[in-house]
Amino acid sequence: MKNILIVGCGDVAQRALPWLTRRFRVLALVRRAEAAAGLRARGVTPIIGDLDSLRSLRRLAGIADVVLHSAPPPDQGDDDPRTRRLLAALGRGESLARRLVYIGTSGVYGDCRGERVAESRPLKPTTARARRRVAAERRLRRFACRHQVRLSILRAPGIYAAERLSLERLKRGDPVLAEADDVFTNHIHADDLARAMMLAIFRGRGGRSYNINDDTAMKMGDYYDGMADVFDLPRPPRMSRADCAQCLSSMTMSFMSESRRLDNARMKTELGLRPRWPHVIEGLRAIRNEK
Repeated sequence: MKNILIVGCGDVAQRALPWLTRRFRVLALVRRAEAAAGLRARGVTPIIGDLDSLRSLRRLAGIADVVLHSAPPPDQGDDDPRTRRLLAALGRGESLARRLVYIGTSGVYGDCRGERVAESRPLKPTTARARRRVAAERRLRRFACRHQVRLSILRAPGIYAAERLSLERLKRGDPVLAEADDVFTNHIHADDLARAMMLAIFRGRGGRSYNINDDTAMKMGDYYDGMADVFDLPRPPRMSRADCAQCLSSMTMSFMSESRRLDNARMKTELGLRPRWPHVIEGLRAIRNEK
């Protein structure tokens, strides 16, 4: 049985554990010992280490045939030193991983003014958090080329699930952009992203990036209207961009400043993934029915 190492064993990766533990010996990097017990109970071997400390990562060298990397960069700067330390640790082993799957973000494309966006589009990040993701992608590509590792990059947009909904925002009555200012947004259910990660292990092509999103083509305000309708909450007020900036955080406004419609054809043809929830409203209704 091959060894698979999960770096960033959060919500999405944990959704894949039942499938992974039947096919691999699964190891997971964890920062704190308290998290280890829960993973052991699910058939995972925890490895204590911290991506902010290279010395703590020594045990990672040569332990896995496949690495699933979904750990986020730090909150500051334009680089991703966590990915740099991870790759330094992995590169020390005599036996390197042959397969690497990275879950990144579609934010690397920047603002595309509502245009259709395929993976071949040049990366033009407009925020520091997106620049950190571009830095991570570039480090991973250099590592994969140098060591002949098959790398697949999954670029995910807004991930939603029962625990990831902005219901509190709706309850507070936070505004969304008026139609004239509104932006296209993209979505993927956490379960579908987990499936993409699993399929990429076997089907992802080396050096390829994949947009991982459903088939929805919806503006952000319409998305929040739909969520409000599904969960019997008031629809949010619509305001101009200038008025929204007076009452929303700078981070929220940054999400409202980028508009793109991701093309998921490569995901379907190469990974063979057809989202279980092809439209975000279908996914929201499924979540509502589960509660």
